[in-house]
Amino acid sequence: MTPVRELPRTETAAPFCGVDRAEDPIDEFVGRHQRALWRFAQLLGCRGQVAEQLCQDAFVIAIDREQHERADAAAAAFLRQTLRHLWLKDQRAEQRRQKHHAAAAAIWWQREAELDDGDGWLDALGRCVGELPARSRHVLDRTYRDGATRSELATELELSDHGVRNLLHRLRTVLRDCIRRRRHS
Repeated sequence: MTPVRELPRTETAAPFCGVDRAEDPIDEFVGRHQRALWRFAQLLGCRGQVAEQLCQDAFVIAIDREQHERADAAAAAFLRQTLRHLWLKDQRAEQRRQKHHAAAAAIWWQREAELDDGDGWLDALGRCVGELPARSRHVLDRTYRDGATRSELATELELSDHGVRNLLHRLRTVLRDCIRRRRHS
């Protein structure tokens, strides 16, 4: 089971735009409900940035609808319901993206790979990779076979992370062009 990330707890509020944040009703509202809403998001299955974004969106909606002026129990229920609806909306959007991807993959397969079960594409890829310089093949092996991160590759190759990103982008472009030439010749 993935451990639940706890949000940091601030004991003292720092001044914000000349106002003591502890006296700001919006900050107090968020402070009272943030932990519970985050935990509810985790319970729904949200992780990382998705949980943070959904919690933030729920707070914006609640504040826009002046829920911060309601009793804590009513405001908390509103926040949970809002987060739940936002999460369900996000889930439906993801399902639509997956269906679209699956349909596009099926069309591509019928058009490009059905006759040889994709062997032609893999053969072209193998020949194109074989034509690359040894350093390029090493970078591809470390990235796709070994799962090396950009930081690890940057250290090995004495490049910056950005340099590794550019190198991988160029390699993918070279391979894509090579495979297309081989498949369409």
